[in-house]
Amino acid sequence: MKASKRTIVILSLGLLVPMASAQSPGQSPGLPPGFSSPFEQSQYSDSRAQVQTSVKAAYVKVPQGSDLPVVIIFDMNPGWHIWTQKGGTPEGVDVFDGAINTEIVIEIPDDGSLIAHEGFLQWPESHVTPIAGLGDFAAFEGLSIAYLPVTIPTDAPLGETTLTFKLTFQTCNETVCLAPTSDHEISLSIEIVAAGQPSTDSDSYDVFADFPTDVFGKIRGGEKAPDLVVLDIFGWKIPINAASMIGFIMLLLMSGLGGFLLNLTPCVLPIIPLKIMGLSQSAGNRTKTFLLGIAMSLGVVAFWIGLGAAIALLAGFTSTNQLFQYPAFTITVGVIIALMSIGMCGLFSIRLPQFVYAINPGHDTYHGSFAFGIMTAVLSTPCTAPFMGAAAAWSATQTPSTVLCVFGSIGSGMALPYLILSAFPKLIDRMPRTGPASELIKHVMGLLMLAAAAFFIGVGISGAMVDPPSPPSRLYWWFVGAFGVAAGGWLTYRTIQISAKTLNRAVFGSIGAVMLAISAFGSVMLIDKGPIDWVYYTADRFDTAKSDGHVVLMEFTAEWCLNCKALEKSVLRNPRVVEALATNDVIPIKVDLTGNNEDGNAMLGEVKRLTIPLLVIFAPDGREVFKGDFYTVNQVVEAIRNARGDTAIASRAP
Repeated sequence: MKASKRTIVILSLGLLVPMASAQSPGQSPGLPPGFSSPFEQSQYSDSRAQVQTSVKAAYVKVPQGSDLPVVIIFDMNPGWHIWTQKGGTPEGVDVFDGAINTEIVIEIPDDGSLIAHEGFLQWPESHVTPIAGLGDFAAFEGLSIAYLPVTIPTDAPLGETTLTFKLTFQTCNETVCLAPTSDHEISLSIEIVAAGQPSTDSDSYDVFADFPTDVFGKIRGGEKAPDLVVLDIFGWKIPINAASMIGFIMLLLMSGLGGFLLNLTPCVLPIIPLKIMGLSQSAGNRTKTFLLGIAMSLGVVAFWIGLGAAIALLAGFTSTNQLFQYPAFTITVGVIIALMSIGMCGLFSIRLPQFVYAINPGHDTYHGSFAFGIMTAVLSTPCTAPFMGAAAAWSATQTPSTVLCVFGSIGSGMALPYLILSAFPKLIDRMPRTGPASELIKHVMGLLMLAAAAFFIGVGISGAMVDPPSPPSRLYWWFVGAFGVAAGGWLTYRTIQISAKTLNRAVFGSIGAVMLAISAFGSVMLIDKGPIDWVYYTADRFDTAKSDGHVVLMEFTAEWCLNCKALEKSVLRNPRVVEALATNDVIPIKVDLTGNNEDGNAMLGEVKRLTIPLLVIFAPDGREVFKGDFYTVNQVVEAIRNARGDTAIASRAP
């Protein structure tokens, strides 16, 4: 019978480590010398050698329309434990990254015979377990029982039906861990009888003594199950129960923080000085300045709400950065930026066609500020910020109103700095409004805007020419770098010309020299292939890597994703990461979304994300060991080790 899969993903606080002690005849794998196990005749050589799993229902025959308590049992050998589920760590207990989490995947029949309320699954009580030399951690020990409420619809088909569970867990003692168990399958058969007929108890009713029977009343009363969203930034995990009002408000605040941080990404930073200059021109009139700031903020928010509406309502539109996968859109954005840089900054003293001035949104008009806000938001979509990725991905699975709330919060957070600047115009009073200094700023920013235009036009052309999975061309970086070099050189040259003050010459001349050097060096670095021998993604290549027993490091990236490039240069090209990827058992796979890469977009959906950058590390059995949009060298190296299973507990540093 075909089944539909629903996954409860719960991260633990454990470690992935292999069997670290020698195995003597008659001794279970991983047991310390002299340790005797009642399961020593186990057929398994992984974590199942020290834990027995089973699933039982309160009734073997159950009428239509009835409630059915179900338990999942982990019966562990004395001295052994498994790690808790995500969110199962008591307050004050330490957390380890790279954990192997206890996970339960529930497969229900697609004939409508059963409804498994996995959101109400009650996990066993955790215990604090010591790890030699490292401290105390939360784990399940002894006889640990998870309780799952199941209901039988009133129109459920009569006869036998099957509920299947796939379990992932890792068994450890105080010093070593066994190899993890992934997708260990156990099934439960139930006979559904007509409504009004008596139910038949199972022969294991004693394990249901602590089943929370009030949970069925909550379900029938319409109560929502906990909906845990984990926001992760460089290993700092913030679990939020979005099903509660307080949790949902917290999620909106975190989404707003993510939107605020968008202003610090390389996608948006180049355009901010232009708006500051525009606001400074009206800083003498506080009311007008504030109203212009409101207009721009509304433009930012309007774009993000529109993007959320597209994700919620339009079939086939699933990603916040999907627009930039269409070359025509990316090239158009580049052309508009180029025209804005000329018309807005007065870079060239030539008369342009009239349509150019129609595109140029004046900073001193409300419609111009609104349009500038939309443009600023558009430029932010190739980047993502901490807390944004998980929140946006979660919202896309919810109702349209929830999607709009989350995306509206992202837009509000992004718009906040401009609202503050307009509300307090004294913050920009020191900006020069007229004279040579003002003109120099306009020229330099115009050249930087032309660099941004060259970037988007180049990315668009590269996306139009690429044939996935082949890598896209990066030659456009020479043009981007040339405009950056020109901006830095012009700033240094003109500062020396127009300023007689030694301090000004030293400060702004140095800034210009740094801009010049970064532009030249950055272009070379970004065109360079780098030390990693990437395999470009196809589903077949990924499946082959797994079937051959390889650990897979999968990077989702695109030419328009500047955050992706920053992480690749600073983290993935770190010598420690390069060394970890150079071994024969690790395959680095790059999913490049520069063009309309349909297979790559499908894979992004499979790992339940909407935005990039994203890094996912898979164990040889296909299990996700690590997933993050912002990560460190230590996290990547540790996750690769954990996916291999080559780290012993005793070797871990506290």
